Amino acid sequence: MKLLRYGPAGQEKPGVLDANGQVRSLSALVDDIGGTTLSPKCLAHLRSLDLNSLPLVPGVPQQDLRLGPCVAKVGKCICIGLNYADHAAESGMPVPPEPVVFGKWTSALSGPDDAVHIPRGSLKTDWEVELAVVIGQGGSHIAEADAMQHVAGYCVMNDVSERDFQLNRSGTWDKGKGCDTFGPLGPWLVTADEVPDPQALSLWLEVDGHRYQNGSTATMVYQVPFLVSYLSRFMSLQPGDVISTGTPPGVGMGQKPQVFLRAGQTMRLGVEGLGVQTQRLVQG
Repeated sequence: MKLLRYGPAGQEKPGVLDANGQVRSLSALVDDIGGTTLSPKCLAHLRSLDLNSLPLVPGVPQQDLRLGPCVAKVGKCICIGLNYADHAAESGMPVPPEPVVFGKWTSALSGPDDAVHIPRGSLKTDWEVELAVVIGQGGSHIAEADAMQHVAGYCVMNDVSERDFQLNRSGTWDKGKGCDTFGPLGPWLVTADEVPDPQALSLWLEVDGHRYQNGSTATMVYQVPFLVSYLSRFMSLQPGDVISTGTPPGVGMGQKPQVFLRAGQTMRLGVEGLGVQTQRLVQG
């Protein structure tokens, strides 16, 4: 299934994409796409339904029908840094002996096609296409062999980053990662049964039609089962938590000379089988 949230910002309703690319309403069945809706039991029930029997939502998704972040009320957005060896190299940093973990404030999450706001005073706003993992069954100290049972599905995330805030402002990376609109999520949450191997997905990003990133999740240093298990040692994972798994090479900071985003530009990005995002840059 491709689960989504549609409607004006702050007023999104739950839906599902049917085989014809149209949105069907889930409002009579679930409150939203998040929390217990993502439990194995609830997803199994939704999977058993005849989608064509559900109410049709007018409009074309991502055209005249806005989509919001595909997960509601995210408790934690946990990000993994330097998880592709070639991205670590372009950043001038070693491959970490354990995953680098940082948080993206949930107030940064936005719809997949909403405008991205360049923060006041920013000169180094950058892009990062990533595979995001959404937790469906919570737990702590999860065995790596059991980790995939805790995954509800996957989606696209653009881990937008302000490099000066991130690296030069006397603190952790979080300052440059959590600005408003810095977490476009979606367009939809693709349930795990439709993604047989999350380590075999191509992912890419373009700015104004120029392709900067063109990678594969096969080259991750730390793969999805390990990350779920590893993170659960330090915090309980809960339904609706999002884990963004790192970016392949090709970010603006890694270009020679470096390239950063400007108001008026457009980012377009996607992960194989999980959909495409498009964001216009505006000055914050």
